[in-house]
Amino acid sequence: MELTLTDDQQLLRDTATRFMDATCPLETVRRLFDEGAGTDLPQGYLREAAELGWFSLLVPEELGGGSISGEGLRDAAIVAEERGKRLQPGPFVAMNVVASALARGGTASQRDSILPAVMAGEAAAWVANDATGTWAPGASLSAATREGGFSLSGTSGAIQGATQATRLLVVAAGPDGLSQFLVSTDLPGVVIHPRDAHDITQRFGTVELNEVDVGPESLVGKSGEAAPDIEQQLQIALILSVAETLGTLAALFEMTRQYAVDRIAFGRPIGSYQGVKYQLADMSLSIEAAHAISGAATKGVQGAYADAGEVASMAKAWLGDIGIDVAQGCFQIFAGIGYTWEHDLHLFLRRITMNGLLFGQSEWHRERICAIQGL
Repeated sequence: MELTLTDDQQLLRDTATRFMDATCPLETVRRLFDEGAGTDLPQGYLREAAELGWFSLLVPEELGGGSISGEGLRDAAIVAEERGKRLQPGPFVAMNVVASALARGGTASQRDSILPAVMAGEAAAWVANDATGTWAPGASLSAATREGGFSLSGTSGAIQGATQATRLLVVAAGPDGLSQFLVSTDLPGVVIHPRDAHDITQRFGTVELNEVDVGPESLVGKSGEAAPDIEQQLQIALILSVAETLGTLAALFEMTRQYAVDRIAFGRPIGSYQGVKYQLADMSLSIEAAHAISGAATKGVQGAYADAGEVASMAKAWLGDIGIDVAQGCFQIFAGIGYTWEHDLHLFLRRITMNGLLFGQSEWHRERICAIQGL
């Protein structure tokens, strides 16, 4: 993500990559799927990742968090990119969004009891993306006021990490606007349905709320006034999702470039032929442009710039468009072997495709940019 890293950020990246390579290499990701274990995570993965600080980067030091460079989102994006290169499982984006939300708007009780659990690796899910490909928080989840609290009802779209979560940060629409609630998955009326997804390296689920009664202590922020906080959370999710997609693209391209060097046809590496050479050059240019816009968007959201949301949408739209194009170009260079189940190429394509659907597709973000510009 960053063109240049500080020594501390380089240490963060090296430590993260060593952990991933030792704990969950791609062979383990495949094995967990093949075994149908019901989880995409090796035993103790989230706890060990938490010990490395993965889920406390967006939490201020006074609340027990902190980042290695003092710019938590930029550090989290470095981890996200390395996760993308190795197709790491787990709700990394969601858990950081929840941790950030609690640090920003949680009550003293939530910060004292629930936030430390999330930072320690207790799985949490962000129930806000109601329809695959669009972004309409609260569109299918409602909050009705009841004596002494609220009643939550509705069914979400596919939520990353929902089947593993013990806590849900639910965005629901009420008569006064959008509100956020912390909901335990063991409450009566909470039903989580596992969902098959195009990305087989991760787990998704649909959250169904059947008149779930929660007290006022479950509110995160003020009732009906959550829209600005949700916008901030969306920007964080976009930055981390874009960084992960960028890492996946970079790893896939490097795999393809190396194959073009190693594969011999008619006495020459196929990468020396003009058609392949130009295709690789075009893909490389697209990825370099993605690095630039991802870095700009991360800097903008980290610094809370006025145009941060717009630039984050630009990055999401760009990666969503070129991601599939680059992946399909890699398929063409690998030719027949790339279409087999045993080859890893399709796993990278699946991650790129699913990330393109989460938090709004490219079309939705282009419309959002036009709306911001008043077009």
